[in-house]
Amino acid sequence: MSGGRRPHPPVGDAAAIATQAEGFLRAQAYYDEARGEARTLCDRMPWMTSAQAEDFTRHYVDHRLTLTRAMLSTTVTRAGELREDYEGRYLQLRRALLRRHAGWVSVVLAAAAGLHTMAWVWLR
Repeated sequence: MSGGRRPHPPVGDAAAIATQAEGFLRAQAYYDEARGEARTLCDRMPWMTSAQAEDFTRHYVDHRLTLTRAMLSTTVTRAGELREDYEGRYLQLRRALLRRHAGWVSVVLAAAAGLHTMAWVWLR
């Protein structure tokens, strides 16, 4: 036994657990928000029976969660596309910067070699 102490989970596991908990809490918040909106709508329709109100609430929440999933899925897809675009552009800029630096280093080295040669010829 380890004296009642549990080993710490690896950092990656902790991050995954935190992400999963955040997702669960967000999903619960969306659900609660949709139920609240459905209740507000039902309160505006006093002629509905309680069974009708519950049925309306259930359908409204289901529809709202479906829309939320679709919007989040679209957002995730777009984020992936943007990430690819930005990574591609970043790679292009990095390569261009490397070429420029290599060119300037070549110019400086050529100038230094030329100065060295001129000094060697002059001092000879």
